[in-house]
Amino acid sequence: MLSIIQTMKLGKHIFGVGMMTGISRVFGFIRDMLIARVLGAGRLSDIFLAAFKLPNLFRDLLGEGALSAIFIPMYADSKHDESFAKNVFSWLAVVLLGITIVFEIFMPIVVWILAPGFADVPGKMELTVVISRIMFFYVIFICSAAFLSAVLNAFSRFMLAAFMPVLLNIMLIGALLVSMQIGASDTVLYIMAGTVVASGVIQCLVLWARLRHKHFGLYLIMPRMTPGIKTMLKRFGVSIIGNGFYQITIILGTLVASFESGAVSWLYYSDRIVQLPFAMIGLAVGTVLMSTISNALADKNMRSVYIQQNSSMRQSMMLIMPCVAGLFVLAEPIIRYLFEYGAWTAESTHAVAIAIMIQVFVLPAMLISQIFSKTLYASQDVKTPVKTSITSLAVASVIYVALFPIFGYLAIPIGVVASGYVKNYLLGRACRRRGLTRVDARTIRAMVMFGVLSGVLGIGLWFVPITGIVSLGLAIAGYGILYLPTAYLINKKI
Repeated sequence: MLSIIQTMKLGKHIFGVGMMTGISRVFGFIRDMLIARVLGAGRLSDIFLAAFKLPNLFRDLLGEGALSAIFIPMYADSKHDESFAKNVFSWLAVVLLGITIVFEIFMPIVVWILAPGFADVPGKMELTVVISRIMFFYVIFICSAAFLSAVLNAFSRFMLAAFMPVLLNIMLIGALLVSMQIGASDTVLYIMAGTVVASGVIQCLVLWARLRHKHFGLYLIMPRMTPGIKTMLKRFGVSIIGNGFYQITIILGTLVASFESGAVSWLYYSDRIVQLPFAMIGLAVGTVLMSTISNALADKNMRSVYIQQNSSMRQSMMLIMPCVAGLFVLAEPIIRYLFEYGAWTAESTHAVAIAIMIQVFVLPAMLISQIFSKTLYASQDVKTPVKTSITSLAVASVIYVALFPIFGYLAIPIGVVASGYVKNYLLGRACRRRGLTRVDARTIRAMVMFGVLSGVLGIGLWFVPITGIVSLGLAIAGYGILYLPTAYLINKKI
């Protein structure tokens, strides 16, 4: 009975977070379309995207993933100690304020490093500095919002935090609709920069109000250097090193691909397509498990940990396996009917489709790795996931360089797939050695059957004639109608 209740709760949380992630991606797509329409693909869009890159970089480094992965297990281990949360929040505020002051002062140098070519266009560099200075205040609020989200997640309150990216996209869409009445001008950049900062303020206020209503009032105190803070800072430093290595690997992949005309764009679009199901399923699973397994480990309830892991594996693989088969079979028609307009050629469609057909096979490994890595983070082991990431990314880099002369741009997705399974193996081995995972026979049987079912239906899908966007949508819908009820019965009865 306990396992059934836990499975139902876990599935509910994963579905909710996944749904919000999907909604955010839809609004993000609409936002990007409006940016292209309002700002075009020239001076104004260059300035906005360059300025927006900085706060997003610090959101990745100091907010969301890294902060949650380190804070939530320690918070759960402290039995949700309010004083610990307030002290971390206060230190975070000090760090964010210091970073903001430094970057506001040295923004001209920062922008020149990021976009030196802007100096060739009169006034472009100067305006980028001004917009970047306005938008950088978003760092304070979005990283604070990430911390408030982590606290809510620790109490298994996921939905509101998952909705926050949707709020940002909705506000930017509103600003762009207003800007359409003004026309393309420098004023639009000020409107959008102000909207980004305003969205951060609103996210903080909404999350803080929710936290105060449900649990306690989180407020700033005089920060104290306690043993817990020292431990957290050490772990945070290790995490940033791993994230930095990840960024270097991405840059290396781009540099290698740049030697083949069009390859950078082909890989960008293939990665966007492959990452969509992972964002909706994998990130949702990781967000929920980070909290629930941390609480179970704090209570020394290993049975609960195993139940949650196996349930997550079955549910996530049930959803990701049809994505693997479907994207492999439908890669070319998906790209053709979504992108093959104007300057986009049939050659580009085929090139992107081949990259998707290779890279899509990394999705199962990415999902299982997400479960293993969150378990290690929940056990307050930060070093192992970072070491594993560095090893797997090193494997990817070697493959990029070694295979590019043979396979061209396809060396990149080949490297992504190989490194993904290396990472999955290393994380799983680390969890097994520490007794942090136990995959039962039911889970293995279910995953095999999901793979077989997806493959059989995928073969059938291969022979379905796709002649346009409507028939493509009907084919995907029919595939889902045949797969999901059968997979649900397998998961329930096996």
